[in-house]
Amino acid sequence: MGFLADALSRVKPSATIVMTQKARDLKAQGRDVISLSVGEPDFDTPEHIKQAAVDAIARGETKYPPVSGIVPLREAIARKFKRENGLDYKPSQTIVGTGGKQVIYNALLATLNPGDEVVIPRPYWVSYPEMVGLCGGTPVFAETTMATNFKLQPEELERAITPKTKWVILNSPSNPSGAAYSHAEMKALTDVLVRHPHVWVLTDDMYEHLVYGDFTFVTPAQVEPALYERTLTMNGVSKSYAMTGWRIGYAAGPEHLIKAMDFVQGQQTSGAATISQWAAVAALDGPQDHLAQFRAAFQTRRDLVVSMLNQTNGLRCPTPEGAFYVYPSCAELIGKRTPEGRVIETDEDFVLGLLEAEGVASVHGSAFGLGPNLRISYATSNQLLEEACSRIQRFCGSLR
Repeated sequence: MGFLADALSRVKPSATIVMTQKARDLKAQGRDVISLSVGEPDFDTPEHIKQAAVDAIARGETKYPPVSGIVPLREAIARKFKRENGLDYKPSQTIVGTGGKQVIYNALLATLNPGDEVVIPRPYWVSYPEMVGLCGGTPVFAETTMATNFKLQPEELERAITPKTKWVILNSPSNPSGAAYSHAEMKALTDVLVRHPHVWVLTDDMYEHLVYGDFTFVTPAQVEPALYERTLTMNGVSKSYAMTGWRIGYAAGPEHLIKAMDFVQGQQTSGAATISQWAAVAALDGPQDHLAQFRAAFQTRRDLVVSMLNQTNGLRCPTPEGAFYVYPSCAELIGKRTPEGRVIETDEDFVLGLLEAEGVASVHGSAFGLGPNLRISYATSNQLLEEACSRIQRFCGSLR
């Protein structure tokens, strides 16, 4: 009998963390590396949010918090859902976790039994299937294509649902593709879900405010009220408020599910850091002026990266509606050789070759369940993005 749990053998390490660490290691060796592998805004947390944390410390708000979150934050979350999404939740229907990842994990741990299936569209955030596996469930993948801009089509969702399906995870805007569902596109999916009353919906709305042009964000329970009683709507402050290190995610849903998640969290981490929670209150209730600035900067960066990648030999890059990622195809470069004679057999070979040759870190698409592609984060300066894309062009041009 081995010492480590068998479940660990079914779980892969996070590719985004692995590639980011490779970039850090090369930088530590003195290499000139531009990291486009991490999903983290380069902006600082807005001042009023930081000040709220300072004020909380000064007031002595440094004790253990309630497991599900401090009351002022749960009230602020309820106000946010009403104000921005038209969803009515009582504070008792909300929960705060140490990041969105914990919220999702707690929901799965509280509900999955062996044999339960969770439908996950490809490409997916790398942690979804691994969390399902750790919780004893079975991930079932629903296919998308570049032709549909990586958006799940209703017929594919219908095909993936079985009597064993417990959850469908919907992430809009998407990590890794940046794809976001319009009202009509989301309605087509919710129409399918209404026909399957045993299926619950877990939404990952972490990039809600990072949508571009005239695109309007929607979330499933908002589009289809009939799904309200079987939807967990998850969000957080990390991306829209540049608060990744504060580690605050939150969700709202039926009270019996929230109580079950509270039970799990109470035996796991207890409540999220009190000071971070008070900062999150200021984020949700305070001035939102920075959101327009973030969106404008990210849209300019998106347009720059998409343009340069589409001028690159062998890459094809659709224009995403949101988040801060692009997901270009490198299919035309598979089978090519580097100047050193190494064959690019997979998208992982491509990103490793790019990192070694040009010092640009990205993440291979197969890690997100769909390749040959790569995920590039444009959450950095225009200057660095232009330089990185020039290096990508040079690397691709060197392949024969």
